[in-house]
This record gives sequence, C-alpha cells and structure tokens, in this order.
Amino acid sequence: MASINLKDIVKVYGDGYRAVKGVSLDIAEGEFVILVGPSGCGKSTLLRMIVGLEDISSGDLYIDGERVNEDAPRKRHLAMVFQNYALYPHLTVFENIAFPLRLERGQFTEEQVREKVMFAAETLELVEHLDRKPANLSGGQRQRVAMGRAIVRDARAFLFDEPLSNLDAKLRGQMRTEISRLQRRLGTTMVYVTHDQTEAMTLGDRVAVLRKGELQQVASPRGLYEQPRNLFVAGFIGSPPMNFLPGQVDGDVLRLPVVDVPLTDALRERLGDRDLVIVGIRPDHFADVAALDDDKLATGVTFDAVVDVAEWLGSEQYAYIPFETHPDVAAKLDELDRDLDGESMRTQLVAALSSENRVRDGDTRTLWFDPARMLIFDHNTWENLTFDADAARAIDDQNEEDRKQALARAAKPAAAPAA
Repeated sequence: MASINLKDIVKVYGDGYRAVKGVSLDIAEGEFVILVGPSGCGKSTLLRMIVGLEDISSGDLYIDGERVNEDAPRKRHLAMVFQNYALYPHLTVFENIAFPLRLERGQFTEEQVREKVMFAAETLELVEHLDRKPANLSGGQRQRVAMGRAIVRDARAFLFDEPLSNLDAKLRGQMRTEISRLQRRLGTTMVYVTHDQTEAMTLGDRVAVLRKGELQQVASPRGLYEQPRNLFVAGFIGSPPMNFLPGQVDGDVLRLPVVDVPLTDALRERLGDRDLVIVGIRPDHFADVAALDDDKLATGVTFDAVVDVAEWLGSEQYAYIPFETHPDVAAKLDELDRDLDGESMRTQLVAALSSENRVRDGDTRTLWFDPARMLIFDHNTWENLTFDADAARAIDDQNEEDRKQALARAAKPAAAPAA
C-alpha cells in the first residue's frame, strides 16, 4: 500500500492548453479514490501524471512521502489497468497475467511465477480460463485478466482508467462488485477514473469531482450527495439529477414555480440581499401526500401538479412536471448543462415516487417536500449557500471510520467452520 499526495499539480500542453489547473489531493494508504467528471475535465490526464505517462508541468507528486516527479513509470511501482485491457492476443490468460513478472528477467523462479499467477487467478475466479486466449473470453473476463496482471506486480497502488466503459450495463454492474471486493480483500490503494457517477458513488471511499481541470470538491459519496459545495457538484451527482428551480425572494417567502416556501430566519440570513437564487431539490425528496401521515405532512409544504409523463421502473416511478423558469436562471442552467455534457431541453421537475402510487400521464397529484432539505445556490457564483461544513465533516468522519473497519474485517482470516 502507498499514500499518494498531489500538491498543486498543473498540466500545460505545448499549445498552451491547461488541462489540469492546480489540483491538490491527499490519498491515504488503502484508500479507494475516484476521479470523476465529464469528458475533457482532466481526470485521465491527472491519472497519467500519477503513473508517469504524462510529464507534470508544475507542482509536486509524492508517493509514500517521496517526490517522484522525474521518476520513470517503472520506478514508481504502480499498476495501471486500461480501458482497452491491453492484452496480448497470442498469449494465454496465464501468460498474460505472468507477463510483468517475465519482464523482470530472472527475478522470479517458475515456481514463484506460478504461485503469483494462481493467487491472482483465484482472487479473480479465472483459474478455469488460464489456458484460453483473450479472443475466447468475454469482456468482463478480459478485464479481470488485466486486473490480474496488476495484482501479480505487488504494486504500491492500482490505477484504473475508465476500465468498465467498454462493457454492457449488466457486466458493468458485475465488474463494479468484483473491483470493490478486490480492493477490500487486498487493501491496496486505488485511484479510479470514470465519467460514470454511478461507478463513483458505489465504488469510492472518497470522490474527487473535476470541472475543466479544476478540483471542485473531494468528499465521501454521501457527503457529495447531501452537502455539495456548488451547483456543478450538485448537478453532476445523483440519478435522476437534482431539480433546479428559480427562487425569487419576496419578503418572508421564497417563491418557486410550483409553491411558495416560508423563509426561516436562518435561511434569510444565508440569502443576504439576494432576490434571485437557484433552488435544488432531489427527486427522492418528494412524496405523494396520499402516502404520508399527518405528522409527516406537517413538516413540509404541499402543492398540486399535473404530471406530464410518468415512468414506472418497478422499485420506483418518476413523475415529470413541466414548469416555467426565470430567464436569468435558465441561462445559468444552460451553462451548467454544457459543462455536464448534457443537452438543454424543456424545464421540468422530476419526482421519484413509490412504485405503489398509481400515477399516470395527465394525472393531477398533490406532492410534498420538506423545505429543510432544499439546497440554495447563488445564481451567479454557483456557491451552495446552504452548505453545512459541520454536517459535511461529520459525514466524512463517519465514512472514514467505516472504511477502516471494513479494511480491518477484510484483513482478518476467515473463521474456521464449527466441528
């Protein structure tokens, strides 16, 4: 295991393009950190600088406290797993996994090579495929072979560059589980690049969100979901994405397109002299009043809405409700949508409701939400005005404690079966 520390890392290409702009990030031993963001945000460039495939323009990179900016990739003792597997088609699975050991010419005996390959194959459930060629394997099996090649190197850290993007949805889900199980079993430091926020939220101990080469926020998945620092992070994390509505301050009321929300003293203080803000509400924070008791109803606000489209997904259903937005907010959300690689479409609110609700296209429903769970953003700076630093710290402290306990459990030998 190794710690990896990035101090104000910058990458400037020959044409003057700044792909990475002063990123600082501390990755602890045994930690699983995700670098996530839309295409072109600099995440793969950052990973390649860590492994040594890209030069660092300025800043310092430390592995286990040692500055390695000028060290060759081999000297850094890191293992990289690529998107395209990078397997040798003429070699068997066994020889593909053993290849890094063969490169060390004489450092390992045949017995040691077999022992290391078998450990990797057993870890990744590849033993029965060792004599096959890559062409005869599924995409998921090829990715496991690439991971096996990383395991045998006894690397100080594993680096993954969008390893699941070539797999179909079902295989991606299975491989997420395999990678998570592998990290827990080996306890190895891992840095994983993806543009898929589902992978980021399910795999990482912490997630680093990048936008145009700049680090926006580093936190646990739950911390990003509940306490995003700005509009970009809030819009990137969550599926379906967060609803953004214009909020106009009118005396003691915050007027939304769907309902007026009374302002508390604490919220008025955070709003300052702003008269227009962007209000964020997660789809899962809505509920149909028919499913709530009186005590729950009393804690929130309700409004009637005409459901334009309803989607039933089995475990839940989504109700889509169009609304008119403010032109100034619309311009900011168009900019956000471009940053997120999205396509600006009609403004609509998405409510994630229980699948037991019989919502149909054209229905009028009374919906509820708790204003205390609203996030409010400055529509110019995108800052989250309702960010709670203490709550965010508590979430991440608990996440770190959970991570250490999980690693400790994984390090314990399995209990012997009872006689």
